[in-house]
Amino acid sequence: MSIVDDVVSVLPPRLRDIAYRYHELIKFAIVGATTFVIDSGLFYLLKWTVLSEKPVTAKIISGVVAVIASYILNREWSFKNRGGREKHHEALLFFGVSGVGVILSNIPLWISSYMLHLRQPDVSFLTENIADFVSAFVIGNFLQMAFRFWAMRRWVFPDEMSEIAAELEELVEGEPEHLGR
Repeated sequence: MSIVDDVVSVLPPRLRDIAYRYHELIKFAIVGATTFVIDSGLFYLLKWTVLSEKPVTAKIISGVVAVIASYILNREWSFKNRGGREKHHEALLFFGVSGVGVILSNIPLWISSYMLHLRQPDVSFLTENIADFVSAFVIGNFLQMAFRFWAMRRWVFPDEMSEIAAELEELVEGEPEHLGR
């Protein structure tokens, strides 16, 4: 039994039912939280050092690293019971969808930085960094997350494996009845 199963098993019945019903979304969110830490940590490391004049470039680099981590975690955990595609095809779809997600997540930062001019010296260091955080990590990540969850379930990790497993389960469950007649 996994750690997640242990945690879910101690929840009150109502919450347990919700956790089982939305297990993919919950796992996707946990992966998202993990990659958020990777993305934001690397973004600020780059932005405050070697890419101080190029916040969008820093965000693209941090986003790409986070997407690679996201693929591994989502493939091996969030959507492990889905798929059915060849790995290279699945990976291509994942990175294509994630590329669209990276673009979506950078639009609010671009608007904040270059249209609203929320950059130093026009604003203070604190204002710039709050604006970057809200635009890139709150608004941008929300846009990206909503799109990616929908697209991952729709195209990258379709429900083919679950359908096959359900059909096999029906066959196995139906066998003893059939044999008993």
